[in-house]
Amino acid sequence: MVTPAGQGFAKTDRLLRPAEFARVYELRQSAAAGPLVLYAAPRLTATAASRLGLSVSRRVGNAVVRNAWKRRLREAFRAVRGELPAGSDFVVVVRGPEPPVGAEGAARVARLLVDLARKVVGRRGYGRDGGGAATPNARRR
Repeated sequence: MVTPAGQGFAKTDRLLRPAEFARVYELRQSAAAGPLVLYAAPRLTATAASRLGLSVSRRVGNAVVRNAWKRRLREAFRAVRGELPAGSDFVVVVRGPEPPVGAEGAARVARLLVDLARKVVGRRGYGRDGGGAATPNARRR
């Protein structure tokens, strides 16, 4: 599938640095359903657009399977970006087998992303520390 002009996955839409992923993980705000676990953390400015980070381990499959998951998740993120809560960084961890295929599979992944994001962001206490920094007493993994 070819992405329409202006709807790519620019660097400003992605989490790129290990420190950005670590900040999201440290907050320990997550939800899981099916083959996905979604972690979320508020951005420093609540009006900023949401960003996405992907974590697809070798345990999921070979390079072909991992890249198929990443393509499917990026496409789902682009499709539902307007429905996602603004001002959050999301990290999606894949823990399942082959990605769903076809238009129905794409729609299922997109719905799952939106549902998980709303579940995490809608929790009491999400973003209560204001800057997205982990609480001082947060446990270390």
